Amino acid sequence: MKQITKTVCLAGLLLAALAGNSYAQHHDESEKYVAPADPLVKQKLADWKKLKFGLMMHWGTYSIWGIVESWSLCPEDEGWCERRGPYAADWHGYKKAYENLQTQFNPVKFNPEKWAQVAADAGMKYLVFTTKHHDGFCMFDTRQTDYRITHASTPFSANPRANITKEIFTAFRAKNFMTGAYFSKPDWHTPDYWWKYFPPKNRNVSYDPAKYPQRWQAYKDFTYRQIEELATGYGRVDILWLDGGWVRPKETINPAVDWQRTIPYSQDIDMARIAAMARKHQPGMLVVDRTVAGEFENYTTPEQTVPKSYLPYPWESCITLGNSWSYVPGDQYKSARTVIHMLTNIISRNGSLLLNVGPSPEGDWDPKAYDRLQEIGAWMKINAEAIHDTEADPKLQGKSNWVFTKKDNTIYAIYQLPEGTTELPNGITVPLELEANPKQVTLLGSKAKVLAMRGDNGLSLHWKKGTMAPGEHAWVFKISQ
Repeated sequence: MKQITKTVCLAGLLLAALAGNSYAQHHDESEKYVAPADPLVKQKLADWKKLKFGLMMHWGTYSIWGIVESWSLCPEDEGWCERRGPYAADWHGYKKAYENLQTQFNPVKFNPEKWAQVAADAGMKYLVFTTKHHDGFCMFDTRQTDYRITHASTPFSANPRANITKEIFTAFRAKNFMTGAYFSKPDWHTPDYWWKYFPPKNRNVSYDPAKYPQRWQAYKDFTYRQIEELATGYGRVDILWLDGGWVRPKETINPAVDWQRTIPYSQDIDMARIAAMARKHQPGMLVVDRTVAGEFENYTTPEQTVPKSYLPYPWESCITLGNSWSYVPGDQYKSARTVIHMLTNIISRNGSLLLNVGPSPEGDWDPKAYDRLQEIGAWMKINAEAIHDTEADPKLQGKSNWVFTKKDNTIYAIYQLPEGTTELPNGITVPLELEANPKQVTLLGSKAKVLAMRGDNGLSLHWKKGTMAPGEHAWVFKISQ
């Protein structure tokens, strides 16, 4: 993933700005979805679809400089790859300094149980954590490279909780979360991807795999072994969330997509072999090979965007709580109302929301992130039944400020409050056509009696003045048929 707004780059003792206002790689919904055939995968996918709301965390050594994750290493002339600071003029010197951050990384405030509790209180139900981003630094105890959190050159390696991925997964599973491992298919640290003999010119492998098959096979085996480690040493892992969509077979490249046109070589890492191995150890594991449509993209992942209408297959919008995927001092965080409206839009269109927070180099979140999730949690405490384990109906699409979810014979009509709206009127009309008057209508969080009557413009709701306590951000009417 990549950053889309201004960040601050700390290089050595100097401060400098790093700006990037475009996507490094646009992930949108796939044109062709292939449903899984494996019964265990189908069941896991059905279970995941009930959860609706998850937490993502981008975290690595880049948090020390407060910069975009990995992308400043990429020698492309794009805003999100721009280098700043005393090493900027020399790519080799910059890469050396960046990778030397390993010797400074010591997140002594790391407390995954705190994060798990806050996320659970916010109504989140699943986790996707960056075990390795494109820079190749591993936040788990891999034996394939020294470029890892548990290596002796990393100060935090002496901490009893040094295997950060394992600690996070354990803490979140204790709160009944599904756990997911974000894993970057490209690795810009290992010489089997960026070979020094052919210095990199862009994000892609720096040599032609067809000309150097032994080196490419070594990279495939390296990737396979790291994923096998995650599948065997970290307890139950429900989702393998693969990023870096330019690592893909040639036949899957879509020349109609701008960033895919720049892929010079086939970069086939044999997903069938990887998925078979992972599912042998983790039966039913969901595999999310982003943007590579087919049997290994069990759900699609539009990034930093919400599809405008219902999509008839499983999908998830991955969106930052702040402006950056990774930690940036002074980042601007979305309001709770914005997130709640995004969440309700997404689930009404058959999707899920994966909301990202970037931990600091000390191992904590910005206090504003805690505040936002606490406020979201207060709303979810009242209205969660309209979110979790619900379904979207293509016949019940949003209109004005209304969106809808369903569960059995119940419709949840969600009114997204416009900015400045605080008072509940004595009545409201839901743009909903029903064949008969509902058996009962209630406002979640209120015990007041609601009178309902079908009319020409929809379902008219009324209540006695002063009996309804107005909620914040969105009102949910439960309509039992």
